[in-house]
Amino acid sequence: MTATQIFDLTGQVALVTGASSGLGERFAEVLAANGANVVLVARRAERLAALTEHITKSGRRAISVAADVRDKAAMQRAFDATEKAIGTVTILVNNAGIVHSARAVELKEEDWRRVLATNLDAVFFWAQEAARRMLAAGKRGSIVNIASVLGFSPDKGVIAYAAAKAGVIQLTKALALELAFKGIRVNAIAPGWITTEINRDYLAGERGSAMKRQIPMGRFGEVEDLDGPLLLLASDAGRYMTGVTLVADGGQLAALHV
Repeated sequence: MTATQIFDLTGQVALVTGASSGLGERFAEVLAANGANVVLVARRAERLAALTEHITKSGRRAISVAADVRDKAAMQRAFDATEKAIGTVTILVNNAGIVHSARAVELKEEDWRRVLATNLDAVFFWAQEAARRMLAAGKRGSIVNIASVLGFSPDKGVIAYAAAKAGVIQLTKALALELAFKGIRVNAIAPGWITTEINRDYLAGERGSAMKRQIPMGRFGEVEDLDGPLLLLASDAGRYMTGVTLVADGGQLAALHV
């Protein structure tokens, strides 16, 4: 079997949350480029519309649904719209997330709950809904949750984010245990520092330079550095993998244990 065949996603329906920019935008493009029809979910409708048009012009089917992942009614609408337009979701990429910057003693309750609701609660509920619908349709599938190296080794000032991402890693394992025999694989990707439009200026500054020196590869990741892990977990190339969290961080975690 060739690499093209083993990574082929033709006939799959992939839903990506947080698809209006950054990693989510790249994930949607990569899945479409490898044959999947895609569903783009995020809050910024105008950004989704532009990406939908771009993917459609490339020859793949794409629809967009403006939704906040914390809104379960909007989640139901997204899955319903997908099934009506292109079929049952067989690949879910739980990418939507938010960050914060506050020390533990200063973190407001509403910020803690907002980060956990977006970065952990929503991951579970979207995975739960995707699994329910795959099972009802008799479909096998793959769920890919986006965690973070901070879920393994936290830093100062991001306690809610780190706690949520640690939860995602354990949630991934627990879901994998329950869904494996039903033909649904659940895995995660834990990126290190990946340069996107949101953090580009910050990483280019003095603080970013200091952080870069702690990465054995000597650079921050680019969005394309996650193409391989995503395709491995979404496609038949990873058909015997479940409950796994793939770390893509340029050696950052390894350096912490030297």
